[in-house]
Amino acid sequence: MELRYIGGVFGGNVKPSPFLCLILKMLQIQPEKDIVIEFIKNDDFKYVRCLGAMYLRLIGESVEIYKYLEPLYNDYRKIRFQNNNGGYELTHIDEFIDQLLHEERVCSIILPRIQKRYILEEAEKLELRVSALEEDLEVMESSSDEEEEIIKDSRGRSPDRYRDRDRSRRSPSPRYRRSRSRSPYRSRRRRDSPHRRRRSRSRERRRSRSPERRHRDREHTDKHRSHRHTDDDDRRKSHKTKRSRHERDHKHESKREKKNESDEIAEANALRASLGLPPLK
Repeated sequence: MELRYIGGVFGGNVKPSPFLCLILKMLQIQPEKDIVIEFIKNDDFKYVRCLGAMYLRLIGESVEIYKYLEPLYNDYRKIRFQNNNGGYELTHIDEFIDQLLHEERVCSIILPRIQKRYILEEAEKLELRVSALEEDLEVMESSSDEEEEIIKDSRGRSPDRYRDRDRSRRSPSPRYRRSRSRSPYRSRRRRDSPHRRRRSRSRERRRSRSPERRHRDREHTDKHRSHRHTDDDDRRKSHKTKRSRHERDHKHESKREKKNESDEIAEANALRASLGLPPLK
């Protein structure tokens, strides 16, 4: 039988998968443990490895299960898993091994209970498990400690730097400012500066010319208002003339329509009289 996925039962009729059928066949045959261990150590066929791991989990002792299944945590190959609906999901061998060691039900089979690992370690039946990622974790922890030390050093030095910057950026004392502002030489220079003379002259000119400008502004506003009133009157007159023209045109059109109707009735009556029919009303 060609094995392409793992799984338990599926569908409404609860059909067993080929993986479950092979497990049952192995339970009937009862192969030796050496053969099962060779299944587990097989690197070429990943589903055969899963088959051996599942069979050892069903019939093996706790020490043997931890001894032969924990090294498979380093196998990260992908495998297909058939769910209860008949669909397929993607998983990995290390995830399947973790389910066998920690969950009670795998592939629709309730697994026999095994002892916890720390109990076997205390009884000195198992050695402490060393993870393959332990070295990487140690390197990461050492690098994080170094970064924390660098950050602490930078925080300890930073207040002195900021104090030096503040001292360098500070402005002179208020006494020095007052002495500079109250110096008579500087006040005399400000009074006699050409810029201040120009300012005073421009103010005097504005004051002298202000009445004339006010008079001009008033005349300008009056003209603008009168011009606006004339524009409004012109608009009203044009609107009235347009309205009267529209009414005249409407009256002429109604008269023409009545005349045309009367002519048509006269023609129709003449025709009916020639035919000996009574005239229209």
